[in-house]
Amino acid sequence: MTASKETFLTNPLGKDTTLEDVLDGFEFLDDWEERYAFIIDLGKQLPSFPDDARIEENYVHGCQSQVWLIHYYDEASGKLFLLIDSDAMIVRGLAAIILVALNGKTPRDLLATDIDELFEQLDLFRHISPTRGNGLRAMVGKIRDIAAAEIAGAGN
Repeated sequence: MTASKETFLTNPLGKDTTLEDVLDGFEFLDDWEERYAFIIDLGKQLPSFPDDARIEENYVHGCQSQVWLIHYYDEASGKLFLLIDSDAMIVRGLAAIILVALNGKTPRDLLATDIDELFEQLDLFRHISPTRGNGLRAMVGKIRDIAAAEIAGAGN
């Protein structure tokens, strides 16, 4: 059984936990050990991911760890909702940061979001391995592809 509409709509990332919360958390914490712990804690907010959605179609290629991504387009609101999961705790946290920035936006707003600026603000790429950085870019790329497909199709 794949994720219900409610699972997508009640995801706290991007709704209850905001980008401002993440930026404030990073600013408050002095060193990267604390920030890594903060990132891992963010990952614990990810909703449970349905086992039957762990299939090739939902697999994010380019990540060092195993990562899956599914989405739901809500026609009533015109917004795109995302679920991501990984087998690595730090990647789950990085996915949570992506969701805080992109989840629950219209496809057009999602594509207009400068996620690279956020990563620079957080100074992520200097503090994660190059392979983790590639995985981060792969997750964002797949999300952008989904948003573009929704715009090209019936989505908005």
